[in-house]
Amino acid sequence: MIVIDLEKCRGCSLCVKNCPLEAIKVINKKAKINDNCVNCGICFRVCTFEAIKRTEERAPENITCTHCPVNCSIPPEKTGACKRYTHVNGELMRNRKLVVEAITAETETAKLPYKPLITAVGSGTNYPCSYPAPYIVSESIDGVDVITVVTEAPLSYSGVKVKIDTNLHIGEEGAKVRRDGKIVGMVTTEEYGSKMLTIGGANLLSGSNDGFIVARTIVDLVNGRRVTLKVDKGSTMEIQHGFPPVIDGQEEKLMRVGCGSATVGMFARQLSKVVDEAIILDYHIIGLLSEHMAGKAVGMAYSGVVPYGRKSTNGRYFGKPGHGWGGTEITDPRDAIKSIDMGIARSGMKILVTETTGQQAALFEIQEDGTVKSIEMLPSVRDAVKIIADTCERSMVSVIYTGGTGGSARAGVTNLPKALTDAIHREEIKLTIAGAPTFVLPGGGINFMVDVSKMVPEPLTWVPTPATVAPVEYTMTREKYEEIGGHVNHVMSKQELLKKLKES
Repeated sequence: MIVIDLEKCRGCSLCVKNCPLEAIKVINKKAKINDNCVNCGICFRVCTFEAIKRTEERAPENITCTHCPVNCSIPPEKTGACKRYTHVNGELMRNRKLVVEAITAETETAKLPYKPLITAVGSGTNYPCSYPAPYIVSESIDGVDVITVVTEAPLSYSGVKVKIDTNLHIGEEGAKVRRDGKIVGMVTTEEYGSKMLTIGGANLLSGSNDGFIVARTIVDLVNGRRVTLKVDKGSTMEIQHGFPPVIDGQEEKLMRVGCGSATVGMFARQLSKVVDEAIILDYHIIGLLSEHMAGKAVGMAYSGVVPYGRKSTNGRYFGKPGHGWGGTEITDPRDAIKSIDMGIARSGMKILVTETTGQQAALFEIQEDGTVKSIEMLPSVRDAVKIIADTCERSMVSVIYTGGTGGSARAGVTNLPKALTDAIHREEIKLTIAGAPTFVLPGGGINFMVDVSKMVPEPLTWVPTPATVAPVEYTMTREKYEEIGGHVNHVMSKQELLKKLKES
């Protein structure tokens, strides 16, 4: 049971924020336990004042859950900390019914259909892992006996990679990412037109007492919930899988069509017909139309315009990142024109300044003294800019769940765990997560990546070890299952399972 030392308690509410069951409240500046408590120990582990003690004493009417190492003591009609099981009439019942059908279809070219016979969502977990998996199901497909083994496996080696389509500078590579002030991940290298975050991983999950908020963040992102994150010395972001990111209060609409150089390369022909020069602002490479090889290819001669940025190669310039046009520090488009060589340029030449999504654009005219004057956007120029915008994709957040199942979780599948690993790498066994196909990384172990949009909705939970709980499916022929030392005595037919589910 959980005991509060009222003399030491400071009423900081840290225990309240971390409790998954609302089992603790602060009343009159002192923590108080209610009957939702299952002795999971989260409050004990996060208390910085040593005001909470955890004893092994348990109420006789409670059931001790053995589906993970936490061993919650669950009162009647209550759930454990992970909320997967409810104590009903002296038994623990899985709260979610087994989800049989995956939402993604089979592929004809695969050695085995990646769509499992059943998914592991709602299957529960047999712990310790030496027990056979909760469901080992067989069915004949085109005359071949196929077996799927499923379990909801607690994975401390897990996390998410988050792709955020934006040109805005969210923070330096390696900067810590926080949720409610706690470190949950970091900014990693940029990908084409996107910023990348890594959230979670074993070191953050189990390396400190902040692992609980790390686990919740992973689960929230995979399950499609909106999460607010703050980058150290950088942006505050609202992110949700499948939706546009909101960065420092600004919702992104379009993902850039390419860098400034690529934009010139794609649209030099259209731009050269309506302006004498175009500067395409981009946080990575700024494009200068007339100097670029694409500009020369359509018959342009260098205009004498020198753009903002540090020159890389002809027509390509490095900028500085920021929250201005194209993710640069430019907020006034006039500043994109650094200087003009009037020995080459002439008055009346028109310069377009835009960025790689075509959402912002300005038109300038060179004066006799070498300065520029802002002029009204011509319809022909506006149409050329619209071509850039129309080629862009919608900006959105994408989440990839990552994990490793190369440890003891294999024991519920087979008596020969290395044989399972080897067969997965040879593609003789298909690994899916919540019914979705995975990319298994080469090398040792079973490290996977999976697109959460292809998974059964809301597939993940978490346990206070802390770890995420992933629905894992292994699909193979019965011949292969016998070969790798599988628990063949525990196989049931899919027809038997469906009958059992119907009756329950």
